[in-house]
Amino acid sequence: MQSKFKTLILIGAIMGTLSVMFGAFGSHILAEKLSAKSLNTYRLGVDYQFYHTLAIFITALLYRAYRVKGLFWIGLFFLGGIFLFSGSLYLLSMRELLHIENTTFIGILTPLGGMALMGSWAAIFFTVIRIKTS
Repeated sequence: MQSKFKTLILIGAIMGTLSVMFGAFGSHILAEKLSAKSLNTYRLGVDYQFYHTLAIFITALLYRAYRVKGLFWIGLFFLGGIFLFSGSLYLLSMRELLHIENTTFIGILTPLGGMALMGSWAAIFFTVIRIKTS
């Protein structure tokens, strides 16, 4: 139990650090190189990464408090959603800089990531609602 809790906390710490780094990269470097629309898309990716990094921390705390094994997997599902949703937004916003011609495959990842994030929130709801409290 302790190692899974620690794993989620470490994942959250790494993702939080990356959120700040990506935000700074966007503000200081990409701001001059991207169009307003692309920069807005990039910032949306950073915002969602940060919000769902906090969700990973919350999931870790719920896991520690209630010892429900499924909460660990929900934390990992949040991580997958971040990679798909935010990662695809990063790639789509920088497609010209990265010389990406065909964005069809990347564009499919964004809604899949969004569904993973929504599914993670729903899974927390249905997991916590079943927890017996005194």
